[in-house]
Amino acid sequence: MSEQVKKGGISVETQNIFPVIKKWLYSDKDIFVRELVSNGCDAITKFKRLVSLSEAESDGEPYRIDVVLDNDLGTLTFSDNGIGMNEEEVDKYINKIALSGALDFIEKYEGKGEDDGNGIIGHFGLGFYSAFMIADKVEIKSKSWHDDKAVWWTGNDDGEYEMRSCEREGRGTDVILHINEDEKSYANEYKIREILDKFCSFMPYEIYFTVLPEKVEENKDGEEPGEKEIKPINDTTPLWLKKPQDCTEEEYAEFYRKVFNDYREPLFHIHINAEYPLNFKGILYFPRFENEFGSYEGQVKLYYNQVFVADNIKEVIPEYLLLLKGVIDCPELPLNVSRSYLQTNGYVSKISAHIVKKVCDKINSLFNTEREKYEEMWDGMKLFVEYGCVRDEKFFSKVKDSVLYKTTSGKYVTLKEYASAENFNKKVYYSDDVKQQSAYISAFDKQNVTVLSLDKLMDLQFISAVESGDNGEELKDVKFVRVDSGFSDILKEEKESESTEELEKLTGFVKDALGKGDSLKVSAEYLKDESIPALLNLSEDSRRFADMMKLYGGASSMNMPQEMTLVLNAANPLTSHLSEKIASDGDKELCEKIARQIYLLALIAQRPLEADELSDLIGGASELYSKL
Repeated sequence: MSEQVKKGGISVETQNIFPVIKKWLYSDKDIFVRELVSNGCDAITKFKRLVSLSEAESDGEPYRIDVVLDNDLGTLTFSDNGIGMNEEEVDKYINKIALSGALDFIEKYEGKGEDDGNGIIGHFGLGFYSAFMIADKVEIKSKSWHDDKAVWWTGNDDGEYEMRSCEREGRGTDVILHINEDEKSYANEYKIREILDKFCSFMPYEIYFTVLPEKVEENKDGEEPGEKEIKPINDTTPLWLKKPQDCTEEEYAEFYRKVFNDYREPLFHIHINAEYPLNFKGILYFPRFENEFGSYEGQVKLYYNQVFVADNIKEVIPEYLLLLKGVIDCPELPLNVSRSYLQTNGYVSKISAHIVKKVCDKINSLFNTEREKYEEMWDGMKLFVEYGCVRDEKFFSKVKDSVLYKTTSGKYVTLKEYASAENFNKKVYYSDDVKQQSAYISAFDKQNVTVLSLDKLMDLQFISAVESGDNGEELKDVKFVRVDSGFSDILKEEKESESTEELEKLTGFVKDALGKGDSLKVSAEYLKDESIPALLNLSEDSRRFADMMKLYGGASSMNMPQEMTLVLNAANPLTSHLSEKIASDGDKELCEKIARQIYLLALIAQRPLEADELSDLIGGASELYSKL
C-alpha cells in the first residue's frame, strides 16, 4: 500500500500571534522603548554604511533620534533620519512577522564595509511589534533614501493594517504609538525619561526627548525668550569605548558617579578591552566593602552594541564578581529573541573566564607594583577577595599569593611571608577576638610568634578554603589554629618533670574540684610564660564545627559541647603553690577554692564570663584575700 504524503508550510494567524507578542515576547514591558530606539539606530547605521560605500549621499544633517510624548493626542512617537523604507519594504518587513531587515542588509553588504554589519542591533525582526504591548494602534510614516514617495502604514493589535502613500519631509521613519487606556502610565514624562535613561543612555546616535505641548517659561525681565538649548539624553561615546591609555582618573570617577549614582569613591577600576576572538569592552569598579554586614548590591550592566540588555547576568559575570559595579559591552552575545536573556554557549564561558582573569591580574598587579597603596585598600576589598576564593578554586589559585592577612599588631603579611619565620611549624596562629584573647596573644608575642587577626564570619570559610587549596610545597598541609586551640606546641617548655606523680595528683584534684565530668579535661604542662596560672585549650576541629553549626543551625545548636582542656601551668607560682598544698594534704576546701579561681581566670581569657561565673570569681577572690 502506498501512503499519500502531504507537504506544506506552517502558517501563523495574526489574531493568534499578537496576544503572544503582547504578553510573552518581553519579560519587561518597558523594553518596547529600547526596541524602537534600537530600530532607529539600525536605520541610521544602515544609511551610514551606504554612504561609506558611495551608494548614497549624505545631506550633511546630524544623525539623530527623536522621542516625542504628545499629551494632547496621547501618542508616543519615535523618529529617525536613517535609511527609511518604501512601500515594498514596509510590506516585506512590517506585514510579515519576524523577517529581519537587519539580516537582509548584513547579507547584502557583508564584507564591503569595515565592520561588516556588527553595529546593527536588530537580528530577529520582532522589535517593532513590541509597540503593541502598550498601544492599540500604531502608525508608520517612512521615506526611503532612494524613493521620492513616502509610505503611511497603520495597524491595530488585532493584526489588521492599512497602507498608502503619504508626504514626509526627508528620509527616515516615524513610529507613532497610540497609547491604550490600560497603559496610560506610559503617557508620563518622568516614566519615559526613566526608561530612556535605563536602556538608551549610551546608544550610538543622539537621542532627544520632547514633551508636547511644551511649557513656556516666563521671562522675569520681560524680555523675549531666547532659543532654548536642547541636549541629547545620551552619551554616544561612553568611556568604555576609549582606549585605557586615553582615559583620565577623573573621567573614570565621573563615569562611576554618573552611571551608579554613588558618590563614594571606588577603590580602583579595571578597563577591559578584549579583541579577537572575544571582542568585548567594559569597565569594572571595586566599591569599598567596609563591613561584612553591609548591604552590598553590586551592579554589572550588560550592553549589546551600546544597548542596555540586563543587570547582573550570571552567565557572563560569575556570582562572586557581581559584588562589583561596572559595564560590559559584548556585541557578539548570543541573545534570545527578546534580547533579554543569554543563550549559553562556549563564547559566553570564554568571556566569563576572561573577566575573571582581568580581575585577578589587576589584584596581582596592585600587590606587586603598589604594595603600600594595596595595603591601604585591603580592608575595603578583603571581603570580596575572600568570597571569591571561597566560591571559585581558579580565582583562589590566581590571587592566593596576593591575599593579605592583618596581624594583631596591625601589619599586613602574605601567607608565604608568615611561613618564612624561623619558628614556622606548618601552623598559622590567629585570633578572632583580639581583646578577649589578649592573654593568649601576649603569650605568643613573648615567643616572637605572629598572630593573625581573623575576626569576620567570612574568615572561617576562607581559611578552610586555603587549607584545602593548592598552596605549593612550602605551605602544603598548612593548618590555621586559633590561639586558644594549639598554644601548647609552641608555648610549652620542653623539660622533664621532677615529680610526675605530683602533677598527676594536681590534675586529678582540680578535675574533681571543678566537677565538670567528661566535658573538661585537665592536664599540667610547664609553659614558657610563668605569669599564666592556666589556659584553656580548645580542639580546633570541634570548635570550627560548633561555630559552623551556630552560623547555619540557628539557636538549637548554640550549646553544642566542645572538646576543652584546662592546661595548668606547672611553672606558675600560684599553680605550683596549689600543687604543693595538695601533695601535703593541706586544707582541702581552700585548695578547691584556689582551683576554682585558676579555672575562672583561664575561662575569662577565653570568653566572657556568665553572671554566676563572674560572681563566683569576685567572691572567691575576696575570700582568698581575707585569708592572706
